[in-house]
Amino acid sequence: MSQKLAELLDRVRLQYIHAMKVEGSTEPYLTAHRIAHQMLMPTPEELADIIQSDPKLLAARAADLIEDPLEIENPSVGAIVYSNLFAAALEGLLAVAVNHDWLEVDAEGQILVSAEELDRVPGIKYTDFSESQIKLSHTQSILGRLFAEAENDFLQQLNSAPHDAYQLALQVSSDHTLFAPEELAPLLKENPLLLGLRADDLVDEDMFEGDLPAGIVISVHLTEMLLQQLLDIAQAEGALAFDSVGEMIVPDDDEDNPTVH
Repeated sequence: MSQKLAELLDRVRLQYIHAMKVEGSTEPYLTAHRIAHQMLMPTPEELADIIQSDPKLLAARAADLIEDPLEIENPSVGAIVYSNLFAAALEGLLAVAVNHDWLEVDAEGQILVSAEELDRVPGIKYTDFSESQIKLSHTQSILGRLFAEAENDFLQQLNSAPHDAYQLALQVSSDHTLFAPEELAPLLKENPLLLGLRADDLVDEDMFEGDLPAGIVISVHLTEMLLQQLLDIAQAEGALAFDSVGEMIVPDDDEDNPTVH
């Protein structure tokens, strides 16, 4: 855990203790739930900054942690990461509650919360991570340089020897896509709008056990964006075949959208 994230969670802990001791709250679970959301719910820019300090957060998966009903079926990258941050903070606050005898544990060590409190947990609406003050940039940026390098590589290979342009575009787009959290984090810092990306059935979920890591959702969109750009270049170079109605002809095995493996 990065120092930035550790300090943030410590501020949440101190505020929780203040609410319980000084303000005299008698609802340890609801108070923990409320304070964690109030203090952690970030803007896209703030979440991108947190991820920059701790890229491993991009390995987070949605699991059953999403609380916003609008985000459950097809959560954004931001929603996936935030739900994991919140869950970690809430777990820490409940441990504090046990240590102060505000909550009890059963014989198996499970924290006991009254049904009345659980029934009163309010609905939560997450930040819209698709809206950011920093607009997506393709020029003079990490993303711009990434795409430029891929385009140059594609053109060099396309012009150096006979190639199936579609297959070559698939190969080059995959080769140049960023996958490691340490590579993706600076890209998010530069373009927080990427936190609004969703899986949108672009990823072959059979290749992953359980929910998709947040970082993979970003990677597959980058692959798709780059592939389309390379295909536009191939079309401009006259390297693609089209049928009688102007549809691009692709190999039978590749008619569907490319998937990350």
